Amino acid sequence: MLIRPYKTTDTDALTKVFLLNTPKYFAQHELDEFLNYLKTSHATTYFVVENNNRIIGGTGYEIRKDDNSGRINWIFLHPEFQNTGIGKKVTEQIIQLLKTNKTINKLIVRTSQFAYVFFEKLGYTTILIEKDHWAPGLDLYLMEQLISDESIPL
Repeated sequence: MLIRPYKTTDTDALTKVFLLNTPKYFAQHELDEFLNYLKTSHATTYFVVENNNRIIGGTGYEIRKDDNSGRINWIFLHPEFQNTGIGKKVTEQIIQLLKTNKTINKLIVRTSQFAYVFFEKLGYTTILIEKDHWAPGLDLYLMEQLISDESIPL
């Protein structure tokens, strides 16, 4: 497995994997939002997950100065690779990267009822649930993990 920075030539492969996660994890309209995300400065903090030179997913992050948070964005894997430990490894890598930024005091993720348990296992707590936020039957779970000075690696 390889986690590497996103390149514009990855867009088609990421789109295919994204669509394999629609409509269970993402609403159809979110594809345009994801593609727009990749066209912005956020593309510099987006990573592609490869297995045997095949793109199997991706994830990104952003640092928000308005609330001193680090946010994991647009995380998904090809269904063949879900529940294999790859998602955990990728997410833990992003979390460690975010924790090195001393301006961040909390980590935030916006997910659904289908993935919140994954983030609970990584230390996140649900702070808000909004029914049918993404689409009918696809709820928002706003989750956070507070970072103490002791938890930030030196």
